[in-house]
Amino acid sequence: MANEWATFGADLHLEVRGPHLRAGLMDALREAVRSGRLEAGTRLPSSRSLAADLGMARNTVADAYAELVAEGWLTARQGSGTRVARRAEPRRTEPRKPPPAPATAVRSRLTAPAHNLKAGTPDLASFPRADWLKAYRRALTAAPNEALGYGDPRGRIELRTALAEYLARARGVHARPERIVICAGFVHGLMLIGEVLRGRAVRHVAVESYGLGVHADILRRAGLGTPTLPFDERGTRVEELTGVGGVLLTAAHQFPLGGALPPDRRAAVVDWARASGGFVLEDDYDGEFRFDRQPVGALQGLDPERVVYLGTASKSLAPGLRLAWMVVPEGLVGEVVAAKGAVDWASSAPDQLAFAEFLGSGAYDRHVRAMRLRYRRRRDQLVEAVAAHSPLTRVSGIAAGLHAVLALPPGTEQDVLRAAAWHGLAVQGVNQFRRQGVEPTLDGLVVGYATPPDSGWQGALQALCRVLP
Repeated sequence: MANEWATFGADLHLEVRGPHLRAGLMDALREAVRSGRLEAGTRLPSSRSLAADLGMARNTVADAYAELVAEGWLTARQGSGTRVARRAEPRRTEPRKPPPAPATAVRSRLTAPAHNLKAGTPDLASFPRADWLKAYRRALTAAPNEALGYGDPRGRIELRTALAEYLARARGVHARPERIVICAGFVHGLMLIGEVLRGRAVRHVAVESYGLGVHADILRRAGLGTPTLPFDERGTRVEELTGVGGVLLTAAHQFPLGGALPPDRRAAVVDWARASGGFVLEDDYDGEFRFDRQPVGALQGLDPERVVYLGTASKSLAPGLRLAWMVVPEGLVGEVVAAKGAVDWASSAPDQLAFAEFLGSGAYDRHVRAMRLRYRRRRDQLVEAVAAHSPLTRVSGIAAGLHAVLALPPGTEQDVLRAAAWHGLAVQGVNQFRRQGVEPTLDGLVVGYATPPDSGWQGALQALCRVLP
């Protein structure tokens, strides 16, 4: 999109760049604040006025304002409008006489929301530090010297062996150590498989109607088109797969809408892959956390040669570990290894050895079981609180994972998000995850009930109930 600008006073303008208006506007406002062009306390134009200046929809501006309020860049008060948040400023360095005494530097800090219910993060306060430390010590003590050198690009054999056993037992994955590749997170794995598919002359990989924008962006950066599959009340309509060489699915627990792909559609997508020679990229990001029944087995179990299975420790343990894995069809292993490089440059060998020990000792199973009970209690409390405080709102999706979707009355999502920002509650709307070009048919909140620590959960739940219609 061509640059657009709105004048703030005599000599300060705002540039909106890129194809996505809301994201571009938020970036431009952050930069204006960060650079000092918009000082603390400056009152911004109304959403109606700025929308008219920029030639965009008023809701786009209002949504950008609300998100920046939630992030702490702006404040919004009834009768006072939207203003730049007051932040600590860098200490000035003008020379003085006599020279000043040494002083502690003052760092700029954004005001954080009082409560965080954004999806995608486990309860980090519950990370099993003591058990992890024990595993790390045992693994490092027993590690051969060569483990500290340049390693196999697939990752440490100890971890790949432990994962093969665990994934077969817990997720129904057909895995052998030589077909597992350790990655520095799901995004890293998706980058690698995107590069491999593009090298195979694949032109398009289909994506679900709702999902994380960064995943589609990664595929596009690999040179792949990302057509969107339609959805209905039963989930993603995989029968619409035509003219693509791959499809990215969250089959066990769709993100963010929260359903599971029905058995007939699971079979249909595998049949499509066999018939077309395409590949299914299965993002099994939280498959261990099913609360109302045994977890559904991985889609990969239906055809290990047509499904690339991607798993991660980011939801079960912590994203900061940067540990994820792919189980790759035999025919793709060499290409994936070549894409990763001649040595394992992405994943720490000691961390891999520690995770292998953590898995093999049973500590991982114990931790997952404990967190499953904790997250189930939180989801039950969420369902109970929503039913008591907001009869117009219902919790949708299966009882699983680290988030739930609250289905709101039509046309109320943006009002609820603005109210949440006003009350210092960080939460996401369903339509934040809607792919470009998909018609808006749902209103709702994506509530990450796993995110707060135990000490903050009840306060976050109460804040949520206050903003529901």
